[in-house]
Amino acid sequence: MGVSQSLGLPRGKGAFPVGCTDVMVGQTPKGLFFRLFYPCIQQDGAEQPFWIPRYEYYYGISDYMNMNRKWCAPLLSVTFGSCKIPVSWDAPFKPCSHKYPLIIFSHGLGAFRTVYSAICVEMASRGFVVMALEHRDHSASATYFCKLDPETPDFPEAQIREEWLSYQRVPKGQKEFRFRNPQLHQRANECIRGLKLIRSIDSGKDVVNLLRTDFELSVLKDNVDLSKVSVMGHSFGGTTAVLALVKEAQFKCAVALDAWMFPLENSVYPKVTKPVLFVNTESFQTAESVAKMKKISAVSNETKVITILGTVHQSQTDFTFLAGNLVNKVFRTRGTIDPYQGLDITSQASLAFLQKHLQLKEDFDRWDSLLEGVGDSVVPDSPLQKSSL
Repeated sequence: MGVSQSLGLPRGKGAFPVGCTDVMVGQTPKGLFFRLFYPCIQQDGAEQPFWIPRYEYYYGISDYMNMNRKWCAPLLSVTFGSCKIPVSWDAPFKPCSHKYPLIIFSHGLGAFRTVYSAICVEMASRGFVVMALEHRDHSASATYFCKLDPETPDFPEAQIREEWLSYQRVPKGQKEFRFRNPQLHQRANECIRGLKLIRSIDSGKDVVNLLRTDFELSVLKDNVDLSKVSVMGHSFGGTTAVLALVKEAQFKCAVALDAWMFPLENSVYPKVTKPVLFVNTESFQTAESVAKMKKISAVSNETKVITILGTVHQSQTDFTFLAGNLVNKVFRTRGTIDPYQGLDITSQASLAFLQKHLQLKEDFDRWDSLLEGVGDSVVPDSPLQKSSL
């Protein structure tokens, strides 16, 4: 199938309008920073947030791509600066008597909290609360935290100071696994801290958002189903989801999008006893990586591995919708499949999997065949003809 000529971030196809807000908790890198996507009350003419939230992220992307900031950041700003996410910023939360299931989403290497907005919006439109983390292990292209400025004690509004954390490459002379594995554990622990934060809010604890948005976190109380919690992620985030599933009993299952399995230690594989859905792209995985996924599927027959044909690694990010032809040629942001079809397959397979393992009372089981690799542009396992890893 050909690629759509007019691209842009899609609206969710589910029944719920989607709102979003940013949340930062804690005044050290040990705190949490995330974008919350949630079912909202429809707001006509509501503000839509920019896809790249701050100019500093353009610098971070330049650094991650190992390109000169002076020309790369302005070029990225011109290319993506006007892009907005089709959601309502700080819109009122839509209460729900049966409570919403929760997804905690982990981004990939060199990414950040907004780069997977398309999949997060789609899941929220289907009735999920989605917490898209921005990891502080120096794997994000850029991120920051806010702390009190001791030099301005008499001016409360000036007491919060931003401190930016940059992307870090593997130091020369150090084995990549030795560098990435501790990052992986920090990321999984941040996923767990995200779940604990929602638990705290649900218990009635007052949580302060340092970003001072109009969204009141207290509205989540009694509206999130803490018995139906999953973890999801792409690439480094996909493996993060697998490790978090092992570390936290409350996570029922994981969805790993084109998981980069390399940083996960061998001792973990026998411990992955809960279901994982691996949704791979055609050109990224290696035989070694797929063999690691099959180690997990050997432990649980509920674990599934499927591949979407015509896709590349970036097909599961927002870049596949927003990059023009020149950027696509340089960075391979799109494969041969229509990006919207790729998103449909990814989201529908994920929804079918989540319905089964979170015991949801929805109609997502109409896509169960995708979990067996049956359908247009999807196959079981991984064909491995064109790996780029």
